[in-house]
Amino acid sequence: MRSARVLVILLSIIAIAEYYSYIVVRSAIRTLPGAWRVLLLGLYITLSAVTWLGLIFFRKIDWSSVPHLLRNIYIAFTLGFFVGKIFILLIMLLDDIRRVIMWVIHFFIPAGNEKAVAAVQNGMSRSTFLSRVALIIGGTWLVAFVYGITNRYRYKVHRITLKPDVLPIAFKGLKIVQVSDIHTGSFDNHDAVAQGIQRILDEQPDVIFFTGDLVNNHSAEVDEKYKEIYSRLKAPMGVYSILGNHDYGDYVQWPTPEAKKNNLQQLKDLHAAMGWQMLNNANTVLQKGSDKIAVLGVENWSAKASFPKYGDLKKAYEENDIKSIPFKILLSHDPSHWHAQVLPQYNDIQLTLSGHTHGMQFGIDIPGFKWSPVKYMYKEWAGLYNEGAQYLYVNRGFGFLGYPGRLGILPEITVITLA
Repeated sequence: MRSARVLVILLSIIAIAEYYSYIVVRSAIRTLPGAWRVLLLGLYITLSAVTWLGLIFFRKIDWSSVPHLLRNIYIAFTLGFFVGKIFILLIMLLDDIRRVIMWVIHFFIPAGNEKAVAAVQNGMSRSTFLSRVALIIGGTWLVAFVYGITNRYRYKVHRITLKPDVLPIAFKGLKIVQVSDIHTGSFDNHDAVAQGIQRILDEQPDVIFFTGDLVNNHSAEVDEKYKEIYSRLKAPMGVYSILGNHDYGDYVQWPTPEAKKNNLQQLKDLHAAMGWQMLNNANTVLQKGSDKIAVLGVENWSAKASFPKYGDLKKAYEENDIKSIPFKILLSHDPSHWHAQVLPQYNDIQLTLSGHTHGMQFGIDIPGFKWSPVKYMYKEWAGLYNEGAQYLYVNRGFGFLGYPGRLGILPEITVITLA
């Protein structure tokens, strides 16, 4: 019943947004010659229909047969079209609220005050200025989302330095590179991905950590070329990886349970073939001389009900005798794990590395300020967080999913130096 109400509310909002958008477009072209008005209005209606039909039948379309560039432009255009219409809705609602207020005032104007009546009646008409503002803002969002697809391989290196109190002396200066959320199935350019991998290698890290979601759903997304590219990742102290929520194949239909199980095993074998050591609810010890630090890895564990809990931090912690090792790093794909379990139960895990959110691939990310709609779903969604002596870093993701682009939140390579 609740889901039905939500659907009705959503459809109502969409219908109102479509109505206002039509009004704004019609108003913008009203001074054009009749033939041009008909042509442009017809084009607008056709584009709206095409975007909605694409969304309605999205799962039935064989997107693999659609050229990547055309598919990317279509998805970006559809998202930009939708977001633009929502902003048009907000602006035009303000205009209608203003008109209602003027309509109410009209009833309280004393009889015979023709000048005041004329002024109020004029105010009750739609604002041409607000209609134009709505159209400009809506159009800007449309252009922005289409532009965003040009950023999908524009990797940005984020550098931070941490000075933990309990770090063994031999590990001071340790350079860590974190990569997360590759989502190979979304890629369409081997060379661009290879350039991103080379940027990681150019950092000359001591150790590399991958925090989940190598694929969207299928292990076969990593073809031989991508396998070779990812295999280039090497570091003196190793490359360590974990699974993310997409790696289990939970979001597609499998012909049999065995097929799903085999897909996951193939993915695990792929990590090993590329030289990545998986830490599936396990730990390992890095050693320099007599100094040691522990690295723990868990399978996906989320505090959100809509995501799975395959991870077992207790098992990862107890697999080897690491309790006496003073500095511990945890690889956990979903950042909600940190507040839900790490902070209250494991105060000797000083650094947790996560991903998952992608920063929603959309927002504002400038020095001193960051914002994305995903912040209303995840308290920790991008960058560095700490409580006391414990730190969490949330990587913004190397790849992309759904929207084939990045708008304001660029794909990330994280470089962490321990000092």
